[in-house]
Amino acid sequence: MRQFSYSRPDTLDAAQRIPEHTRYLAGGTNLIDLMKSDVERPKHVVDLNALSMSQIEERPDGGLRIGALATNADTAAHPLVTERYPLLASAILAGASPQIRNRATNGGNLNQRTRCHYFYDPDMACNKRSPGTGCSAKGGRNRIMAILGTSEACIATFPSDMCVALAAMNATVNLTGPEGERSVPLRDYHRLPENTPWQDNILRAGEIVTSIDLPPLSFGPHHTYLKIRDRLSFAFAIVSVAAGLQMENNTIRKACIAMGGVGTKPWCVPEAEALLDGKTPSPSLFRDAADCLLQGAVTDRDNAAKLKLAPRVIIRALSQAAAGTPQSQTQKTIF
Repeated sequence: MRQFSYSRPDTLDAAQRIPEHTRYLAGGTNLIDLMKSDVERPKHVVDLNALSMSQIEERPDGGLRIGALATNADTAAHPLVTERYPLLASAILAGASPQIRNRATNGGNLNQRTRCHYFYDPDMACNKRSPGTGCSAKGGRNRIMAILGTSEACIATFPSDMCVALAAMNATVNLTGPEGERSVPLRDYHRLPENTPWQDNILRAGEIVTSIDLPPLSFGPHHTYLKIRDRLSFAFAIVSVAAGLQMENNTIRKACIAMGGVGTKPWCVPEAEALLDGKTPSPSLFRDAADCLLQGAVTDRDNAAKLKLAPRVIIRALSQAAAGTPQSQTQKTIF
């Protein structure tokens, strides 16, 4: 274990006055693993758990604000979430294990790093961990790697289930830092790797996620989070789809859709959503939406199967949402 100093401030202002090479600690389910693997080497750790950021409360516009320090488990079980945003609850319950959900926080989930095995191995070249060293995943064992949003510098997949649902629902991330407060659409929060894959998101130095805002949405039963994985519990998505449809007289008035397991960030294509708006659900319509969502996909040595699987998952998810039969997270789905 490398030596580091530790502090537990009780105000946001104190938490933002940080020395160089500092990492923030919330649930610790990602940071502690990375420190044990010698991937993260902070000289100072700031524990945020004394701050008051765990509330889940209604907003004046009819939406919901979920605190960054609320646990994933508490968020998924909260009455306002289960009643108004079951898509989010379903996505959270599809992620990790109950033990991890009891500890992991919403802010930590948002900022978690890739689970690429080359990133976790300090002996392997990885531009995300060590800029300029290369990407061992390209041409390597890359069955789980991304096919959308990749670059020559990185093909690591973004791991979160929760963020896929938040992206589908056009959530907003609220931040505070030395330069003041700001709000960022979740769809713009995570960065594509391009030539700087070590920059996972748009956070500035000393900036902290305080909460996440959900807009007023009503899908009724017309939503689903469909996650295809190697095993039912505690596995990351090979392909996942969060879909919510506002239906009226068998017509899709508004579609919200995002994908996980295939992109370097939660994957959204507004043109695919617009393609569905105002249309009557049909297999051919959903195939067109799948083609639009997957446009520009690039496969590598071992992950070409994702390109064959993804359209089937998209069509299944949209069919479930249109029919009002959400996927149960305790139900096996066989393709």
